[in-house]
Amino acid sequence: MSALPTVLDVARAANVSRQTVSNVLNSPDIVRPETRERVRAAIAELGYRPHASARRLRTQKSSTIGVRLDPMLDGISGAILDRFLHALTEQADRLGLRVLLFTATDPDDEIRQFARLIDGADVDAFVLTATFHGDPRTQWLIDHGQSFVTFGRPWGIDDMNDPQHLWVDVDGRAGVHDATSHLLSQGMHRVAYLGWPTGSGTGDERRGGWEDALTASGIAPGERAALQIEAQDGVGFGRDAAVRLVERSPDVQAIVAASDGLALGALLATAGRIPIIGFDNTPVAAAIGFSSVEQRLDEVAGGVLELLTGVHGGRVGAAAASATDPRHRLVKPRLVIREQGEALRIRH
Repeated sequence: MSALPTVLDVARAANVSRQTVSNVLNSPDIVRPETRERVRAAIAELGYRPHASARRLRTQKSSTIGVRLDPMLDGISGAILDRFLHALTEQADRLGLRVLLFTATDPDDEIRQFARLIDGADVDAFVLTATFHGDPRTQWLIDHGQSFVTFGRPWGIDDMNDPQHLWVDVDGRAGVHDATSHLLSQGMHRVAYLGWPTGSGTGDERRGGWEDALTASGIAPGERAALQIEAQDGVGFGRDAAVRLVERSPDVQAIVAASDGLALGALLATAGRIPIIGFDNTPVAAAIGFSSVEQRLDEVAGGVLELLTGVHGGRVGAAAASATDPRHRLVKPRLVIREQGEALRIRH
């Protein structure tokens, strides 16, 4: 009996990457029409069926992926995980896979849940969210030979090349760079940054995008010091920090924030007198009408499932990485620009 065609077979036949094949299957509107038709022709010619790519998990016991459901901290930040879980569940269903949600109070408790689910043969693989420096969860899964992919890179290592981690992340640095560059292009040279305390991998990357844009515009590091301030995530923290920022630097012309929660706080602190750009493009940003950077969560979910069901099978060292089949996917976000109070257009 001949082997069933795989995503890689389709990619080779259509002369595209595995990610492009996944995009055609899961998010066809983001693929150019001519490329989309070429991939679909290859799928028809080979007789490929999308569910076949899940065979690596299906040959295990449960065809189930475990994901921790984080506690709802507030309605703003929680919306991102909700959207990701919805996209992951929807796309997994197309592959004949199920998503099992579980709760845990902290990383150590999450590891205990891993052990319980593995012992009970309840799941075949895990998707981890909210990665951080020194994350013990990934090492535990590696040590126990478990299939997993992280939404968020493994901070603190050479994450682009490390063979022990499969991950998908949104390029926060590029997103904040685009937001800052947009404001600078509008003639606003005093663009401030409201971010999380140093040490947050995701937050540091987003701050780096702001720094890159200011450096490219000729603003010296010494000038940047007065244009940035740190705060814990949340509307109240953002409001208080923005008040201090404007008192310290009353010539601030605009603010880029690390999250929509911080952005909303800054909007309240400044009474909407200056442009504010957040990050995540949550329903709050759309409803109130301020600009934000949107994570492409459908692409993130598609990348996670590719790494779980493709040649790597979610396992450490399962296959050598290559230029066409890397161990990570870095998704570029898009900047959504609105007139404060009225959504106008989307910049790609």
